[in-house]
Amino acid sequence: MLRTLFGLTMTHMRQSQLFTKTRREAPQGEVSKNAQLLIRAGFVHKEMAGVYSYLPLGLRVLNKIIGVIREEMNAIGGQELLLTTLQDPEVWKKSGRWSDEVNDTWFKTHLHSGEQFHSGSELGLANTHEEPLTALMRNHISSYKDLPKYAYQFQTKFRNELRAKSGIMRSREFIMKDLYSFSRDEEGFREFYERAAEAYLKVFKRAGLGEHTYRTFASGGSFSKFSDEFQTVCGAGEDTIYINEGRRLAINKEVYNDQTLSELGLRKEDLREERAIEVGNIFPLGTKYSAALGLTYKNEAGEEVPVVMGSYGIGPGRLLGTVVEVLSDEKGMVWPEEVAPFSIHLVQLGEDEDVKKEAEEIYRSLVEARVEVLFDDRTMRAGEKFADSDLIGIPLRVVVSQKTLAEGKCECVERASGTTHHRSLSELMSHLTT
Repeated sequence: MLRTLFGLTMTHMRQSQLFTKTRREAPQGEVSKNAQLLIRAGFVHKEMAGVYSYLPLGLRVLNKIIGVIREEMNAIGGQELLLTTLQDPEVWKKSGRWSDEVNDTWFKTHLHSGEQFHSGSELGLANTHEEPLTALMRNHISSYKDLPKYAYQFQTKFRNELRAKSGIMRSREFIMKDLYSFSRDEEGFREFYERAAEAYLKVFKRAGLGEHTYRTFASGGSFSKFSDEFQTVCGAGEDTIYINEGRRLAINKEVYNDQTLSELGLRKEDLREERAIEVGNIFPLGTKYSAALGLTYKNEAGEEVPVVMGSYGIGPGRLLGTVVEVLSDEKGMVWPEEVAPFSIHLVQLGEDEDVKKEAEEIYRSLVEARVEVLFDDRTMRAGEKFADSDLIGIPLRVVVSQKTLAEGKCECVERASGTTHHRSLSELMSHLTT
């Protein structure tokens, strides 16, 4: 059912029917590697600065990343919902965050008054959802027996970013997975907070970034001394972090000082400096929003106390862009198996009837076995097909040609390593299904 909702029921596609085309050069002025490769490969289309549309192949990857995140959030007790993008200012005024001086990333608009366009009540396009979800939870939380609760969503956010030069990693319209925890007390909050941190590390491992990603101490702002970021080492990153490899943790430069090092039991000589991309964050919120919006519950003593909250964010598009930045090579993108648009790129070379017949038979067998396959059945030169295959970055390329037909085996090339194996159809199917 979930795969149906997110467009993943189709396990196969003929490349001749794919409406998108690859291109040799990235658009002029596109400076980020992730956007250059994604646009060249036909995964995304740039509408304007900081705004990208997802095309069929890109949407498949995005939905697979969303699927991974959803599985890990459900595993720790998350309940999925979907809140509105249009926001009532009154809810936000209670926390003080409707003001542009406090939150300068708002996109705001007005309702039609009936007489003059844009002269009615003011509205906002959501950039986060602490306030509206806290207000909503007043209808569902009143007793200690109602807690804890963990609610999350995948929802389109709008932020009027000053900088929009990092491709899909920093955009003005994007999907965010935001989870919010509602706990009785600090102890209960901290227990879930650690489970969420573990779940995040599982997400990044499944997306192929596990060895590159570190739980990172960062400023907690007005909520707490520290929050946690998840930073992926990459030269294109906007942040500077200091890594302790032995403990698999890091410190953001913004809190890097002698006092913090002492508190964490770290020494400067054991740390290395790296540039990194923030791929996720988790924040203690305390009772700031629950107190402002009146979200309280009666404890066992009958006292009204505010709910203790936390916020947990991952941007699926930002994670997708980071995978491209970190794992791509000089030929193109290199997708990890779990988030790749397809598992197999079946490439037919030439128009010989026997080759076409064999390629069709392999395609049919893969489809029947529910193996996700993109079949390059286009009439093009071998060099063009291989260049496109490398650019698109599907994990395994299976080549059918007159040469492989004579050998009785397909040429199977792993995109990440370049390793080549020659396998018969039965050997290929056994390899894929075991």
